[in-house]
Amino acid sequence: GRGLRTTRLLAPRTARVQMARRPVAGSKRMRRTNTPASRPYTEDLPMANRKRPAVSQASAEEAVRTLLRWAGEDPKREGLLDTPKRVVEAYRDWFSGYSVDPKEYLRRTFEEMAGYDEMIVLRDIEFESHCEHHMAPIIGRAHVGYLPTGKVVGISKLARVVDVFARRFQVQEKMTAEIARCIDEVLQPRGVGVVIEAAHECMTTRGVHKRGVSMITSKMLGSFRTDARTRSEFLTFIDIRDRR
Repeated sequence: GRGLRTTRLLAPRTARVQMARRPVAGSKRMRRTNTPASRPYTEDLPMANRKRPAVSQASAEEAVRTLLRWAGEDPKREGLLDTPKRVVEAYRDWFSGYSVDPKEYLRRTFEEMAGYDEMIVLRDIEFESHCEHHMAPIIGRAHVGYLPTGKVVGISKLARVVDVFARRFQVQEKMTAEIARCIDEVLQPRGVGVVIEAAHECMTTRGVHKRGVSMITSKMLGSFRTDARTRSEFLTFIDIRDRR
C-alpha cells in the first residue's frame, strides 16, 4: 500500500550563535557585548574552510573496537580483525562532504543559451545520507529546479551539490534548505525549488519499525515561492506521486 508521507517547509533561520575568542582579563574585550552582526554563525561558513578536529586513523579504529566490545563482541575475533579499518574507510567515503565546498561546483556557468529562460529541472537524483540523531542511513531522491537569469550550470553539477550535502550528517529538513540556498546564492536565478523524498532507517530499523514510510520536504525560493504558477509547473514536472 501507499506509505505515510509528511511534508514540511522550513522557516528561514533568524537566530545567530555568537562565537568569541576568550577575552583577556582586564581588557576592553571583557566589557564588549556580542551582537548578532559581530560574528558569523558557524553553519554559514563554507564547510571546506572549517578546521576539522585532528583525530588519527588509529584513534578512530580504536573507537570502533570500543563499540564492538560494548555490543558484546570480541574485536580480536578473526572475522572482526579488519572491521575497524573497514569502518573508518567507509566513514571517510560516507562523510567526504565535509571536505568539499559545494559552491565551487556551481562557479563555472554557461551564457550561450540562445535566449533560453524557462525552467530547468533535474529530478530523481538518488542519494545516501546519514541521520545526525542515530547515524542511521537516509536513502532517497532529490528534485531540483531553477529559473535561470542569463546563465546555466552543467546538470551534473546540480547532482554533485546534492551529493556534497548528503555526505554529511543530516536531518532532511536542513539538507533541503541547504541545497536550495546554495544554488540561489551562487547562480542567483529568479527562483529555486528543491523537493526531497527519503526513507529514514532510524525509523524503519529501530524505534517504531515502520517500513514503507517516506518523508517529503520542500524549499521554494524566489518565484517558486511567490508565484503559484511557477511552483505548480515545477511540482508537475517532478510528479513524485506513486513513483516509488
